[in-house]
Amino acid sequence: MRDLFLLDPSVTFLNHGSFGATPRVVFEESQRWQLLMEQQPVEFLGRRHDTRIYEARKAVADYLTCDPADLVFVVNATWAVNIVAKSLNLQAGDEILTTDHEYGACMNAWKWACKRSGAKIVEQHIPLPLPSDEDIIERIWAGVTDKTKLFYISHITSPTAVTFPMEELVRRCRERGILTIIDGAHAPGQIPLDLTALGADFYTGNLHKWVCAPKGCAFFHVRPEHHALLDALVISWGYAEVVTPMLSMMPDSLLGQRQQYQGTRDISAFLSAPAAIQFQKDHDWDAVRARCHALAAQTQAQISALTGLPIPVPPSNYAQMALCEMPVGTDAAMLKRRLYDEHRVEVPVTVWDGRTFVRVSIQAYNTPEDVENLLSALSACLGK
Repeated sequence: MRDLFLLDPSVTFLNHGSFGATPRVVFEESQRWQLLMEQQPVEFLGRRHDTRIYEARKAVADYLTCDPADLVFVVNATWAVNIVAKSLNLQAGDEILTTDHEYGACMNAWKWACKRSGAKIVEQHIPLPLPSDEDIIERIWAGVTDKTKLFYISHITSPTAVTFPMEELVRRCRERGILTIIDGAHAPGQIPLDLTALGADFYTGNLHKWVCAPKGCAFFHVRPEHHALLDALVISWGYAEVVTPMLSMMPDSLLGQRQQYQGTRDISAFLSAPAAIQFQKDHDWDAVRARCHALAAQTQAQISALTGLPIPVPPSNYAQMALCEMPVGTDAAMLKRRLYDEHRVEVPVTVWDGRTFVRVSIQAYNTPEDVENLLSALSACLGK
């Protein structure tokens, strides 16, 4: 499937997890929307915006098994986390429960919110090699107190590629009256999602990663009882008491009115999300994911054999991103630079808990030859 994507053939690209990669036909669809907008901007943004956005939201909602009234587009998952962080009425003494595997940009949002309110972040340690799901749940739940107001957690973590057991954690939080916000930046496209069944209060995920939509396309799902709680990061036409002639908004939920219309901006990535979903349907994506998982597991095992280090996250816990530990003393920045500058291998090198890891992404366009290039490059860089 490599020819269906636009990636530079001179680069061994094993970093789909950072920004994704868009198939040619989906990229062309986004350009088609941009052209339509330029041909008649007033028609596109003033008269057709709401209908077209809602149709795209419905396609995404069907994909995620939820009501489109409870889902809006955002540019990325961090944007949605900021909406919640800036809307909650946190008080001094409130606690935000989380883990030490979370994405730095979103943690900055919670640190900002705590600094302004006097709330506190409670960060539970989950060790690597990864324990069982039951152990993970109990380690996290040990951080719950009477002051726990919010539980923030990644569905699939960015620095360590761990898939956390969401269903039981969300169930326990609902029983205790603790709000849940799940950062699913890496989840849609990698694992099946049924947001209605999951029942989280807030769930956000990127579509420009594993669903392969154009850059700047993500979703934010909110249970209906929380729509009024959330203010948009930008107060715009959705707050008007009387709809202006320029904005012929179709009937929508309060969430859609406030969050979706932000005036003049390029919405082509949002409108192209259905094309990305269709692309995966057309190419039997369940089979693609299975093949990618098998190659990811094979890659992880080969790197473990190369380094002599144990596998930190087992294949049963991940889909298409595999975490591989590097020897003690490995300079992460130097390794990343050498892998790309000397070997043209694009792969993230992360540091977590003082240890260095390579996080390998395997997507439809990757081949065993890509893995061989990575192993050869690692052998040279590590002196193996």
